[in-house]
Amino acid sequence: MMKKALCALLAACMLFALSVPALAVGEGQERVVIGANLTDEQIAAVYGQFGLARGAVPELTVTNAEERDYLEGLVGEDIIGTNSISCVYIRTTGANTGLSVSSTNISWCTDDMYKAALMTAGIYDAQVMVGAPFAVSGTAALTGIYKAYESITGVQLQQEAKSAATDELVITAELADQIDDIDAVAIVSELKLMLDETRSMSDDQLHDQVDTIASQYGYTLEPGTVDQLIGLCRTLESLSTSELQDRVEQFKSTLSTVTQYAQQVQGFGEKISGIFQSIVDFFSGLFDR
Repeated sequence: MMKKALCALLAACMLFALSVPALAVGEGQERVVIGANLTDEQIAAVYGQFGLARGAVPELTVTNAEERDYLEGLVGEDIIGTNSISCVYIRTTGANTGLSVSSTNISWCTDDMYKAALMTAGIYDAQVMVGAPFAVSGTAALTGIYKAYESITGVQLQQEAKSAATDELVITAELADQIDDIDAVAIVSELKLMLDETRSMSDDQLHDQVDTIASQYGYTLEPGTVDQLIGLCRTLESLSTSELQDRVEQFKSTLSTVTQYAQQVQGFGEKISGIFQSIVDFFSGLFDR
């Protein structure tokens, strides 16, 4: 009798286990990475931005020396600085849930730039927040995201992918200094979707291709900027691109929607401006008589 009851209990446990969906590896895991040079008051302010109490989530520290491992030689000293300021919160989510990125007090890198670079590094399904107690460029935060993600998963991201992602973030931010932020990300995304083709292109052919893509967005880029994008393509070509391109395709569709909306808003604004000017001209005509 006891044996039958034990068997029934074990069977029930197995059925219950089968009925509960398994969590994805690392799903729901959280980390905060704090810049090493922040004061306690500044750290408290950043935790407030993240909506967390200090101690609620495992905390790591990122130093300026760690940031320089990725940034030195890519950006000027005024951007790297000598202190580690920007901070990161990351929470892993379920498979194929996508990336969510938001930022506070980040002056140079946009949320879309972070998102695109994280995909290149191999980070796909996570909620990411980047913050600082005052305005900073934000390029260094990528180092903190790498550190947090590797701490959660216990697996090192591919070094080549991390370096390529850092290159991408910097080059896209510099491109955005010249053109619209969203268009800068979109142009780089277009090139990422062509990596299978660019591998067989000469630099001259790739130069023409970059010019063609930029013209489709209404821009003529400086030769130095085109050379930067060619160099980025050559770096990205060394990566395994199949999964990356699938994610980029999905990401680019959201950018296209935003761009179309911006164009519609601009068109509407131009119409309103035209109507207003017509009214002004009408009344000016009356007073001139």
